[in-house]
Order: sequence, then structure tokens, then C-alpha cells
Amino acid sequence: MHGLSASERERLHAAARAIRDGQLDAADRLLDQLHRLVPRQAEVLRLKGIAATRRGRFDDAVVVLRRALALVPDDALAMNDLASALAQRGDTDDALTTWRQACIAAPDFPMAWFNLGRNLQQLGDSEEAVRALERAAALAPDLLPAHILAGDALVHLGRFGDAAAHYRAALAVHPACGDAWRGLGNIKTQPLSAGDIAALQAQLARPDLVDSDRIAMGFALGKALEDHGRHPEAFAALAEANARMHRLAPWQAPAFSAHVARLVEATGHLPAPVDPALGEEVIFIVGLPRSGSTLFEQILAAHPQVEGASELDDLDAVIAEESNRRRQPLPAWLPAASAEDWARLGRRYLERTARWRTRRRRHTDKLPENWLHTGLLAAMLPGARIVDARRDALEAGWSCFKQQFYRLPHFACDLADIAAYTRDYQQAMAAWQAARPQRVRVQRYEALLERPEDEIRALLDFCGLPFDPACLDFHRAMRSVRTPSASQVRQPLRRDTARAGHYGTLLDPLRQGLAATAT
Repeated sequence: MHGLSASERERLHAAARAIRDGQLDAADRLLDQLHRLVPRQAEVLRLKGIAATRRGRFDDAVVVLRRALALVPDDALAMNDLASALAQRGDTDDALTTWRQACIAAPDFPMAWFNLGRNLQQLGDSEEAVRALERAAALAPDLLPAHILAGDALVHLGRFGDAAAHYRAALAVHPACGDAWRGLGNIKTQPLSAGDIAALQAQLARPDLVDSDRIAMGFALGKALEDHGRHPEAFAALAEANARMHRLAPWQAPAFSAHVARLVEATGHLPAPVDPALGEEVIFIVGLPRSGSTLFEQILAAHPQVEGASELDDLDAVIAEESNRRRQPLPAWLPAASAEDWARLGRRYLERTARWRTRRRRHTDKLPENWLHTGLLAAMLPGARIVDARRDALEAGWSCFKQQFYRLPHFACDLADIAAYTRDYQQAMAAWQAARPQRVRVQRYEALLERPEDEIRALLDFCGLPFDPACLDFHRAMRSVRTPSASQVRQPLRRDTARAGHYGTLLDPLRQGLAATAT
């Protein structure tokens, strides 16, 4: 702020406070006044760039932040803000380069290291993400998100002891940090101790907890109590956490069922694909959450021709782009899309996911909710294989109920809703599998446990892959696993994963709903 008068500095501070408080109109007025007075003041331009980013005007933000950097080329703050605007505009590589430059320009600036690590982790580069996040945590030990994301990245790499150390470092700063308890609870091969249960219960007794922390700790407590055989208490803790989640954004089961029915009907009349081989590089793994999809991906990713890309949002993003272009939701424009339209969308998906095929020629995409797009893939990516992950419905449903999901609203917060969602999923997938049996395979978790080599060979054959013995030793595959099952798939197959039987009549609403689904 060198060169500003006292009154100009006060206006600049007021603009910064307005941005912080979300008062962007006030911030713009103050910054426009200052810019007219001092057009070559880099800090004014930097704040204008931040305000434009907050408004979603990413192109404007990039232009003005680059003007700021032209005035102060070594300003790490401006680099950090430019990188954020670039990332939100979709220029991922440029954003990462800019964050790296900020870390070089100011090696003791924790937010540049944190933002670099966070974005690397989102892209699946957990190794470099850990280095950046641990640097941020070392520079700012009270920066809770750095500890949490470092812990998450270490879990994804299978370094569970190091991950737990970061989560516990966060708890040392804030004992009611829900994300830290969530992280510890998700290391499923290292159960929480009796002391941890007591600490969780003590924190949950506090009246000053925000909902997000209370919910995350409730799920962690339920998991810990189950591990200690205290099943009625576990159910009560999980029911309370789910009830709080459900109040935040109730799931509308009838509306969802109607949406699925419209998709099934519309995708029954798709045009023949322009190129039947388009998308043969892709293996989609779909299904209910907690049905073994991460395990099936781990098996495929052990193959030398397959890159395990985990849960990608690219298919949803491509559909959303087309919906925005047409200014209609998917069910409305789907019947009017031509074969050329679907081929264009398929190529767009392949373009967005190309980075996952730089080392290996095939990649997996295991976002469970992609099952909703199974029907339209017949026209969009007709060459893709689709693995439908199935697990005993009661066990899968109960596992969903005890896992915190962050996309709200979510069906898993209520046992009756889980049953209804399962019905919609099974009916839709049955229709789509019947229409394309050569491209959609039902892969059952229990069958894998009973006949692992036979099932793995059949899965590879369905995907058009030659058998490779590395797939039998899938738990030894060195890769980042970015789902709550990260610890489990690094272990050999286990037959003792069933848990629902311990809960007796408490799960009757789920049993009854599933029984109605089967009739």
C-alpha cells in the first residue's frame, strides 16, 4: 500500500472488509473510486480481482490480477489470488503453475502451500499434495484445514499412521473438530479407542457446537461404538447424526423416483450412435455407495493398462454444460438430442478426462451416481464398459446409513429413503442392462468373496482386458484411493464384513422397504 494517503488506505481497508462480509457492491464502489485516484496501485487491483472472482467473473478477475502482477511481479498474495481465479475458470495447469510460483516467491506463505496442496489432492496427485499440505501445516500449526487435508491425502496413499497424527494435531487445536474425528473414524482398519469414545461423548455434550461438527462427530461415534460391540448405542448415535443431516436438506423420494422413470423412458428411444467404439477407453463403475465399487476399481487399477481415476465429476459436468447451453434440464432436452449431439458430448467427456490416460490407455470412473446416466451412455459413449457393483442390499443400505455423505440432499439419511432409492436404482439398471447386456455387467461383491479368481477373470474379460496376475494382488497396488474405503481395499479380501445382523429389529424399516422393492 506504499504511496497511498491515510484516507486512501482507510478506503482500501473498508473495501477488504466489504469483500470479507460479502458486500460486493460496496466493495466495487470503493475500489472503483480508488482505482480512479491511483490507477497503478497493485493492491487496489488485487482486491478488484478478488471481488470479481467472488462474483464468478473469472475472466475479468484473471485480467485485473495479471495487471496487478505486472506492477509487483514477486507478490505472492497476487499470485495466490490469480491462481484461485484460474482454477475456478478451469485453467487447472496454469493455476498450479501460479501457486508453485507463489510458493517459490514466498516460501513461508502458508496459504499458497495450502491452496497448491488442496488442488493437487482434488486432482488425485496425493504425493505432491502431502508435501505441500505438510509444509502449510508446519508454517501454520493452527491452520486446521491443512492438517485435515494432509490427513485425507495420507489416507488415500495408505499412510494411515501419519494421517492419524495430522487428525490428532487438529484435535489438539480444536477438540470438537468434526472433520478430524471424521477422518479418524474413516480409517476403518484402526478403530477408535474407548478413550476416543469418551472424548467424543464429552465434546458432543457441549452446547456450543455447530451442526457440521456435531454431525461429523456423531457419525464417528456411531462407527466407534459399533467397533466396540455397543450396537444399540451405535444405532442411536447414527440415527441422531442422520436426522440432523436430513433436516438440513430433506430428500424428496417421490420426486426422485419420477425423475428416474422419465430417464428410463427417454433413454429407450435414443438414436443409434455415430461411432459405436467411442468411449472404449473408459470403464464406468456405478451402483449404490458402499457396494464394493472402490474394491472393483482397485482390482482394475492393478492392471497395467488401466488408470484408477476414482470418483470423477466430468460426466455430470458435461451434461450440466449441455443443459445450460440449451437452458433446459436433461429430461427435457434428452429426446431432442441427435446422434451427432451425443457424439459431441462423448468427445467432450474424453477431452475432460484425457489426463487420466497419459500413462495408461484406459481409465476407470467410479462415481456411484453415474448409474443415472447409464442409459444415455448408449448414445454418448457407446464403447464404454459399465460395471454395476452390487452388494447384499441390507448390508449396502446399512453401510450407507452409517457413512456421512457431503452432497446434500442425500437419500442415505433415512432408512425408508434408502430402500426407495435402492428400488429406483435396481429397476432402472435392470432395464438398461437388458438393453445392452454386452456393455453392462452386474458384478456382485459376495460372488467375488466366494470365487475371487473366477470373478476377477470374468471382470477383466468383460472389460476387454487380458488376464494379469497383479489383479489378484490388488491390495498391493500403489495408487491414491480417494474414497472412504481407502483403508479396506489395501487389505486382502475379508469375509467378515457383514454388520447389519447385529442390529436386529432396529433395521426393520430398511428390511421392510427392501422386501417391498423385491415384490
